[in-house]
Amino acid sequence: MNTENQWSLSFRYVMGIVFFAALVAFIFYAREAIRNLVIAAFVAYLINPAVVYLTTRTKMTRIAAVNLVYFSSLILLVGVPATLTPIFYEEAQNVIQDLLNLSNQLSNTLSQPVQIGGLVFHLEAWGQNLSQVQGAFLTPLPEEALQLLETTSVGVLWFLIILVSVHLFLSEWPRLRDKLFSFVLPPYRAEMEELYRRVRRVWMAYLRGQIVLMIIVGVVFTITWLILGIPGALVLGVLAGLFTLVPDVGPFIAAVLAAGVALLEGSTWIPLSNFWVAGIVVVVYLVLINLKNFFLRPIIMGRSVHMNEALVLIVILIATILEGVMGALLVVPVIASLIVIANYLQRRVLGLPPFEDDGSMQFVAPPEKIRPPRRKWRGNEKRQQLDEERAVPMGTLSNSPKPAASSKTESPTKPNPDRTKAKK
Repeated sequence: MNTENQWSLSFRYVMGIVFFAALVAFIFYAREAIRNLVIAAFVAYLINPAVVYLTTRTKMTRIAAVNLVYFSSLILLVGVPATLTPIFYEEAQNVIQDLLNLSNQLSNTLSQPVQIGGLVFHLEAWGQNLSQVQGAFLTPLPEEALQLLETTSVGVLWFLIILVSVHLFLSEWPRLRDKLFSFVLPPYRAEMEELYRRVRRVWMAYLRGQIVLMIIVGVVFTITWLILGIPGALVLGVLAGLFTLVPDVGPFIAAVLAAGVALLEGSTWIPLSNFWVAGIVVVVYLVLINLKNFFLRPIIMGRSVHMNEALVLIVILIATILEGVMGALLVVPVIASLIVIANYLQRRVLGLPPFEDDGSMQFVAPPEKIRPPRRKWRGNEKRQQLDEERAVPMGTLSNSPKPAASSKTESPTKPNPDRTKAKK
């Protein structure tokens, strides 16, 4: 290589600063696109273990495994809702028609004076307001309909971008990862690879915690709907467990489905109308989902990435307020990853080795938590007796000397040598 054509140190610094500023400007300008690409990367991360399992346990190539897992997931994501849409559409039409009939009856009732005993109430204004509200919901303005159509079209386009990006990340991630490592100088490449493995362990631990949370939520809601006598309790419980992966939106969809089934079918044993059964379902769901959000999820997520449960709850709430669903979904592994990276930078700045240990015990519970020590007896006599039994070998218990009383009783039975001589 011709050293005369190399950039000077000052020029390299300038180009590095310019590149960093351009990267920050691009992130700010394309933040909506980056947000959707992050969603695609997270979805690819969720289904990547299935691709790795197929490539390691079978002779399939990565492209074949990616296609199999990707299109199977796509069928489950799009095909099943598309198949069930006509059924739910007919049921939704019936529910909407019943609500409209109820609203019309209530408006007609309020349009006339209501007499209760000797009192007469004039509620005609309430009836007119109810009719106006109903008309506002059923006859949207043209500009509102156009805005709704535009929003829906943009959402469909972003959805298609996410689908294509998921397949791209799944199929090209090994090459993208190697390409990123190639930008690191050779003396520091091993450290970056180890840092990548440690951050990857953070996300794998988070994924295991999410799976545990989904299983617990699914089992609890299945048992709850069985107790309440809701038809399709198993399906509703499984959906509640799956939808718990998406904060806020997922529980809302699961609650709507459960309340809709209760409103249409009622309960198998509760002697109340379907409306009140649906109300009971909503109340029970809100109680259980809040217990999950404020107690179960922080505990499971905190223990999976070794973070304080109260800190996990605080960061989830802050991320929900600031960034919505995606913030609440990604904030825990992102903060745990930043802690790992900050620990590496701190040790490098202080001149210490880049990592404190080899990483084999990262996100592994310590032995004292897996097998806690047994509780000791309070009585000193029991403790001393147990120590004496442990001190004496098992084989010597039968050969131990007997008490003096027993030796006295056994002495007459021994033969006397004088008597034997006299007999002779």
